[in-house]
Amino acid sequence: MYFIYSILTNLVIVISPIIFFYRILKGKEDIKRFQEKLCIYSSTNFLKTIWIHAASVGELMSIIPIIKKLENNKKVNKILLTTSTTSSAKIFAKFKFKKTTHRYYPLDTNYITKKFIKYWQLQLAIFVDSEIWPNMFKNLDNNKIPIIILNARITKKSFKKWKIFPDFAKQIFNKISLALPSNFETLKYLKLLGANNIKLAGNLKYFGDKKFINKDSYLLKKKFKDLKIWCAASTHNNEEIIIGKLHKDLKKYKKKILTIIIPRHVNRTLNIINDLDKIGLKTITHSSKKKIRDDTDIYLVDTYGEAYKFYNLANVTFVGGSIIKHGGQNPLEPARSGNYIINGPNISNFKEIYAFLLKNKMSLTTSNTIKMKKIILANLDNKISNYNRKKIFNIGNKILNKNYFHINKYIL
Repeated sequence: MYFIYSILTNLVIVISPIIFFYRILKGKEDIKRFQEKLCIYSSTNFLKTIWIHAASVGELMSIIPIIKKLENNKKVNKILLTTSTTSSAKIFAKFKFKKTTHRYYPLDTNYITKKFIKYWQLQLAIFVDSEIWPNMFKNLDNNKIPIIILNARITKKSFKKWKIFPDFAKQIFNKISLALPSNFETLKYLKLLGANNIKLAGNLKYFGDKKFINKDSYLLKKKFKDLKIWCAASTHNNEEIIIGKLHKDLKKYKKKILTIIIPRHVNRTLNIINDLDKIGLKTITHSSKKKIRDDTDIYLVDTYGEAYKFYNLANVTFVGGSIIKHGGQNPLEPARSGNYIINGPNISNFKEIYAFLLKNKMSLTTSNTIKMKKIILANLDNKISNYNRKKIFNIGNKILNKNYFHINKYIL
């Protein structure tokens, strides 16, 4: 099966110029840096490196606390962080790390992965969430470089795909030196797929730094001072229309209500504005820095890394990817900011987290907009209790320390 996989990945290399050209036109590749995916760099690496790979923004944000701990570890000389998306690269640029550098993840061919491993002089490889790459795993194992999968997540759907090729799956998963699953479901699937050293340390997404009100937050608070606001976060295609119609209904009860939409993918901004315009809603974007007018309905956050500022100002948030069949998005950041969470029924990606919020009366699962309306109106002026917020922080700190404890054993 490795042979067939290698043929397929080599075919990708052959047609990669077409793929890269198309993705550059779509804004999904950085024209100045796409060659990093072919392991072509403009500088030389002289230090042995600890490598972390996180696919995109969500995975990146979950391991920032781990990177901060590694930066303070005297045994660590250099950290390489790779991601696959331009949005994650922009987020990383906002952090001021001393030991950590960012590159794009290389294509998973036998030749390129060998070149990548040699170039970076890797000591340890850490893959976040569901990032399993056959050629990279094989060549890391051949070079006796430990492989850790951190905050690992395997869904029932992906497990079924792996089980189509059981021998191939075992060849890949038994190369993992340490598996740190984020939930019990993943722990079960990892065992069945052939992983050996498995330690349940908990979901890193519980952790979050306390975000204090800064100058920007103060200016936003001033901007919204005469309005009642609520958030719809991590929304996907079609969910903005549902939120827009809900806003129109809410406005019958609260004339000065403003809905803040924070889409999962900001490159959809123009499409979202057009969709909302079709149902008669006036939208302004955060990046435009325009004043909010009396007829403004939607404030659209078209930037990355600023969502917490809006959660700090709101008391209730709908978390998207949960009405459509996507599996939901992580609700913990708005919950840590004291927001009551509303979500649709499709939350398989984070079902243990949503179960925790529901148990502690911090969330409601529904796709019924009448029920949503009632919850929003009831929570516009109320933060969830400090007691419940501290629960999340305490759990997050324990999980972070436990994960780092296991990783640190592999740093020599």
